[in-house]
Amino acid sequence: MNTTTDDRLRGALDALLDGLPPRQLSGAVERLMTHYRGRTPTGAPILRDRADAVAYAAYRMPATAIAVGAALGELADRLPGWAPGSHLDLGGGTGAAVWAVAGTWPGGRPVTVLDWAGPALDLGRELCHGARDEALEAVSWRQERIAPGLRLPPAGLVTASYVLGELTEDARDALADAAAATGGAVVIAEPGTPDGYLRVIRARDRLVAAGLRVLAPCPHSDRCPIEAGTDWCHFAARVARSSLHRRVKGGELPYEDEKFSYVAAVPPGLAPDPRPAASRIVRRPQQRKGQVLLDLCTNGDGLRRTTVTKRDRDAYRAARDAEWGEPWPPPGGERAPD
Repeated sequence: MNTTTDDRLRGALDALLDGLPPRQLSGAVERLMTHYRGRTPTGAPILRDRADAVAYAAYRMPATAIAVGAALGELADRLPGWAPGSHLDLGGGTGAAVWAVAGTWPGGRPVTVLDWAGPALDLGRELCHGARDEALEAVSWRQERIAPGLRLPPAGLVTASYVLGELTEDARDALADAAAATGGAVVIAEPGTPDGYLRVIRARDRLVAAGLRVLAPCPHSDRCPIEAGTDWCHFAARVARSSLHRRVKGGELPYEDEKFSYVAAVPPGLAPDPRPAASRIVRRPQQRKGQVLLDLCTNGDGLRRTTVTKRDRDAYRAARDAEWGEPWPPPGGERAPD
């Protein structure tokens, strides 16, 4: 998500929260976090009224938008020159993914946010209104429950962010299957926890079974080489905190690192010659004297550690600058070092 869109979102949130009693907001935030930390999907929307929606937007929306924006950025890198002609956001609530898409591919397009929580949709509409961005002002906010039997219209891009954990297993499967049937690219993001990773992997498997090709983060569409229960694939995005956000979070640092798991997949023929990365850095690079250790997920060799030394000057320089979650070799690199 670009800086301008991020600043607009923060400005909209600050204006929304201005004047609200901190104690009232903190109480609503605590109740919501108790629900979100639970393992059992609810039988009713978690966001019951405007106070809940405002608390959620204050506490979670900036981090969700940044995480989804990071996933969308990886998809955009794999599809240079492509932009979605329309956007469908499933379980989008207050619209974090709408802001993330607008920050990745500027310009107007038909956008629909589907969610079963009316107060969240109302707040999302309010936040986007007056944003002075054509990608944010012409959004359709549609109240509908995600459940087995879900049918969706064609879409250029489908997003589902931080919603699978609120759904039953059969509803999660219905979401993945319906998203795959739209004919567009699909990006699904969840919290970067072991459970969040498992939900993403299950959705990934269904997207691949439906004929979609994984472009990110995986360098392949084969089975994930990580053994469930021993580790999980996740990444991190840095989120700047405004003074108001710090008060809501009860923290002092001007930033936080949002950990997330995701999959980005495309159907055949969506764009000419889409290519996943040759490999992906799946752990923080470890710098040693004269060398950098990179843990990679590769196409063909599964999980593999490679050591980049000073002997390969260009690769070593790139490795020293490389970050967790990035493709390897970096764009423009000719090969991954042995």
